[in-house]
Amino acid sequence: MYHRILVPLDGSATAERGLREAIGLAAEQKARLSLLHVADNFPMLVEMSSVTSSQEMLNDLRRYGEDVLAKAKRAAADAGVQADTLLREVTQGRIADVIIDETKKAGCGLIVMGTHGRRGFSRLTLGSEAERVVRSSTVPVLLVRLDEPKS
Repeated sequence: MYHRILVPLDGSATAERGLREAIGLAAEQKARLSLLHVADNFPMLVEMSSVTSSQEMLNDLRRYGEDVLAKAKRAAADAGVQADTLLREVTQGRIADVIIDETKKAGCGLIVMGTHGRRGFSRLTLGSEAERVVRSSTVPVLLVRLDEPKS
């Protein structure tokens, strides 16, 4: 049914949960994963420290993204799933827009991504890239929430 699945990753436990779900789906469907990390440079440019140069900070962001993608690709390979990696940077605009653009470029038929499931005031103040993806995507989007610990 799906030949290619886009999986946005940011290194969080929530994104990791989405990755595990995507790997399972891809294995069942014999689909290929497109693993995407978007380095958001804007907060760094706003809060840039005088101690570290902007180029060093950009390099750190890139290395972090490359590390996230390499770990995800290994996890997919361990499950017998083929995966491509995509590292993109954004200084202006929304991460959700990059996700939508990459979905089209890669020819993906599904997006699988983790969501924090924020509600109320925290959702209003922090925004939701996942919600923006759902509203803008022309392909199905599977949102995966991180299992919450039982008390």
